[in-house]
Amino acid sequence: MKLLLLLGLVALGHGLVSRVPLRKGKSLRQSLREHGLLEEYLKQHPFDPAAKYFRSRIAAELLENYLDNEYFGTISIGTPAQEFTVVFDTGSSNLWVPSVYCSSPACSNHNRFNPAESSTFISTNESLYIAYGTGSMSGVLGYDTVTVANIEVINQMFGLAETEPGAFFYYTPFDGILGLAFPSIASSGATPVFDNMMMQNLVAEDLFSVYLSKDERSGSFVLFGAIDPLYTINGITWIPLSAETYWQIRMDSVSIGGKGIACAFGCQAIVDTGTSLLAVPDRALSAILSVLGANSNGEISCSAAGRLPSIIFHINGKAFPVPPSAYVMESNGYCTVGFQGMDVPTESGELWILGDVFIREYYVIFNRATNMVGLSRLP
Repeated sequence: MKLLLLLGLVALGHGLVSRVPLRKGKSLRQSLREHGLLEEYLKQHPFDPAAKYFRSRIAAELLENYLDNEYFGTISIGTPAQEFTVVFDTGSSNLWVPSVYCSSPACSNHNRFNPAESSTFISTNESLYIAYGTGSMSGVLGYDTVTVANIEVINQMFGLAETEPGAFFYYTPFDGILGLAFPSIASSGATPVFDNMMMQNLVAEDLFSVYLSKDERSGSFVLFGAIDPLYTINGITWIPLSAETYWQIRMDSVSIGGKGIACAFGCQAIVDTGTSLLAVPDRALSAILSVLGANSNGEISCSAAGRLPSIIFHINGKAFPVPPSAYVMESNGYCTVGFQGMDVPTESGELWILGDVFIREYYVIFNRATNMVGLSRLP
């Protein structure tokens, strides 16, 4: 074991491996609440987590589905480099950032890409359209060099937004989205960033891995081309994908206190770094809230939180617990459980989204070479 750990650490010290630090910041929901805008925002943008997975055009999920994201990293685009803060999102496949063509007030405090200042930018005649429930965002598509830590991806297609709907975008803590799902769901025929990394032989292995820190601790990262053995001391469970679109797997069942609570005959689950909470079918949500003693809004007594049971996700014959310390969230003296409802049936069963609440408990490996997800329980 010690020899394997040493060999792994030596491998990490060599080329074709890139670690992107993620910083944990204030979510859009927190910013809107502080500015007294959250209630108005939620009225104008009814939250539907399912919209992300059943959209017709690029990045239709941008605002609504990133309301609670707290983990952000830095990339650069162009020559010389122009920096952007992005969400590394395993639930979408396109790269998108604001551009200098965006004159909306909402763009004024975000980094905007200026193609005139990049000697490697290649324009296209293709347009970009981003749909919202109460408006739309439009722009153009182009190619340029995208740098992720020490990896330079050449001729990467990305979206340059020209308009932003409403004033709410002003408060988003990120500039854009870098999608890490499969090419099959990429809009406009764009090759995803990680696919270009693989095709251009820029990574040692055709996989990337994610660690999200708990609470306010630092150290979160996305690691391209390698598995960090320091985070796999409890072993890795490999789970085959059920679809090569999102990082979608089959889940056997969900239980609480030894009793089945949902997904009795199997269901589908997407491991998604771009979703903060656990999105579950509406019927399952009602059952979970009832067992936990939470009200219909997910609110629960903070004093009771420590006595709640773990929720067990049974996947590929193994149990993956999520304790109350992971799914109960406290803010200003109030506690809520980190579940949100949705109703998305698929051909292979109902759909669950295992977002950051789940991912914080496990080191997650997204393996394109074998089309598997690896999970390692964090110490």
